[in-house]
Amino acid sequence: MRDGFIRVAAGTPKIRVADCRYNAEQIFTMMREADKQGVKILVLPELCLTGYTCGDLFLQETLLEGAMEGLRTILKATKHLEILTVFGMPFRAAGKLFNCAAAVQKGEVVALVPKTNLPNYGEFYEKRWFESVSAFDHPLNLSIAVPGMEPDGDGEIALYTSLAQSVIECEGIPGLKVGIEICEDLWASDPPSRRLAEAGAVIILNLSASNEVVGKAAYRRQLVVGQSGRLCCGYVYADAGEGESTTDVVFTGHNMIAENGALLAERRFASGLTISEIDVQRLLCERRRLTTFPPAYEFQEGRSGAVSHAWAEFTPCETKLTRYVSPTPFIPENEADRAGRCEEILTIAALGLKKRLEHTGAKTAVVGLSGGLDSTLALLITALAMGMLHRPASDIIAVTMPCFGTTDRTRNNAALLAERMGATLHTIPIGDTVRSHFRDIGHSMEDQDVTFENAQARERTQVLMDVANQNGGLVIGTGDLSELALGWCTYNGDHMSMYAVNASIPKTLVRHLVDYVARDNLDKDQELTDVLEDILDTPVSPELLPAVQGEISQRTEDLVGPYELHDFFLYYVLRWGFGPRKVLRLAEQALGRRYSREVLLKWLKSFYRRFFAQQFKRSCMPDGPKVGSAALSPRGDWRMPSDASARLWLEELEGL
Repeated sequence: MRDGFIRVAAGTPKIRVADCRYNAEQIFTMMREADKQGVKILVLPELCLTGYTCGDLFLQETLLEGAMEGLRTILKATKHLEILTVFGMPFRAAGKLFNCAAAVQKGEVVALVPKTNLPNYGEFYEKRWFESVSAFDHPLNLSIAVPGMEPDGDGEIALYTSLAQSVIECEGIPGLKVGIEICEDLWASDPPSRRLAEAGAVIILNLSASNEVVGKAAYRRQLVVGQSGRLCCGYVYADAGEGESTTDVVFTGHNMIAENGALLAERRFASGLTISEIDVQRLLCERRRLTTFPPAYEFQEGRSGAVSHAWAEFTPCETKLTRYVSPTPFIPENEADRAGRCEEILTIAALGLKKRLEHTGAKTAVVGLSGGLDSTLALLITALAMGMLHRPASDIIAVTMPCFGTTDRTRNNAALLAERMGATLHTIPIGDTVRSHFRDIGHSMEDQDVTFENAQARERTQVLMDVANQNGGLVIGTGDLSELALGWCTYNGDHMSMYAVNASIPKTLVRHLVDYVARDNLDKDQELTDVLEDILDTPVSPELLPAVQGEISQRTEDLVGPYELHDFFLYYVLRWGFGPRKVLRLAEQALGRRYSREVLLKWLKSFYRRFFAQQFKRSCMPDGPKVGSAALSPRGDWRMPSDASARLWLEELEGL
């Protein structure tokens, strides 16, 4: 449970209708198996102790007594288990019968929560047998004696019909509260889970008996995933399956685990356990961030009297991660999803530039073209914007500015790219100008330090600004999100533009966007595709140091580290606010096969040092369109003092 992870499971035991003794054995056997696998919270289907499909047998005293005997059997068999398990059973109270969720831990009943919304249509006739708690005009809080519940006397169970009172506080796991709803409750217009989440429940458990018909699984999945997103919660859904009566319908055990709008695990057409880990810390961080999510309201405190919460206890321990952690959090791994994402991003960025060109009445758009990935993407986005404005691509002025580190490969690629895109190409060598500047400030050409590099970057920006002035244009920025995070840009050089179209696009995504255009263009212009593919194959470099034997001598990733690592770090630091220890743990889970822990730690330290030290560059970055959930605009996304100390973060890293 360190770092906020808790292992949960949805289980579907193979049952026999109305055989409570057999079903109780299946339930406690599944509890033991889940416990062996490190599960801390297990949810089982609705009415699984008796079977959901008992029909009028629910009105038989023998079945109801059998259910109570089954409950006692389960409690006795699991007294040593810390796992919090919730399963369905019928329960008599106040002269009525309720469809309930029984939450048990260490041989005791923690809470008993009745179903709120009872279906009475189609093949479901629950109101024929069960009472809804909505029939009561006040909370029904009863302590019900259950003979034989404990070896030395009668046990008591509290039946909670006030939704707030069905929140289970989990001691030992900071911030974890669990809420319970049952099947149809989720399908209602106002699900109980909404109020449970507002009362602080971070994980919602749903005990269900949802039959299978064509198309229903997709809608059920949408409900579960969507509710987890709306409520910023983990949602564990356990469905009835094998063993239920098939007289009229079939149940397939459609079990799901979702977290904040993402499906973590799913299983269908099989009995057994569906297991994953829910990140409680991540959910709590998101709730704090969202101003539209209400603060958790509290009721009466304490454990005696009219308590508002049930309680469960957990011993803190390490949770082994089995959930998948993507090594490329900014990039969908499914090819179709990736293509759709690329198309959407290109359109959003182009629409932002289109508006800026319209608003300013710019006659041209000026792009510094280096033959590298970032400037290529900027040109592609600019061409799309011009197309939206029904203007010719010749209104784009592509400027190449060869200097000391420029290679024939990048120079030729830049020229060919401009030609195939139909842009107006200007080639302006800046070597002589930079040498003159060095003479003016007394800097030796032999001293290839930061001044040597930055002077070239600033000269290029000056040229672009002047060309834009000459042609009534806007300078289009080429720097990306990863460079801004690391400060890998020259202040008042490539750091500055009049509209920065790449500013919220991380480097790893830049590559996929260019690749997408190359593939999409394959049958239209082979020469354009060829040059885009060669640009994709070119090492990432600012080309500010002299080439060696005509080849690029300065490789960015040799200096600042692999961009796939920095983009991974950036996502979890910026989007979720995780600390260094948790970021490292997730990186090991996602990228540990390619990078050792020592390498991950080395570049994570570098990331934090650069991220804090380079904030001053982000504090005055130009406008640009936001395309994703993580961005660094000082106006709407990231407001950080330029002189903030990184001490706490670096000390945590040193401890690792």
